[in-house]
Amino acid sequence: MNVQGNESAERVTSVAEIGEAIRSARKDQGLTQREFAEIVGVGVRYVSELERGKPTAELGLALKVLAGAGLDVVLQPRGLPGRDTGSR
Repeated sequence: MNVQGNESAERVTSVAEIGEAIRSARKDQGLTQREFAEIVGVGVRYVSELERGKPTAELGLALKVLAGAGLDVVLQPRGLPGRDTGSR
């Protein structure tokens, strides 16, 4: 999926995929879960649960953690059969 020129954008279809992305970004930054949680301002348990893909993770905190991991959430309309979703 290509989102506004971002060739590395990927479609996320599960909470587990979000958790994997957060874990990967945290590890790329060389941070433990504890260090990362302190920087982002959430609990270590929350980071752990989110990275494991806990489906009941609070969205507001998840967005905060994603931002702390340097990841953006981009919403765009799904392409529907028979509809042009290209530029207007």
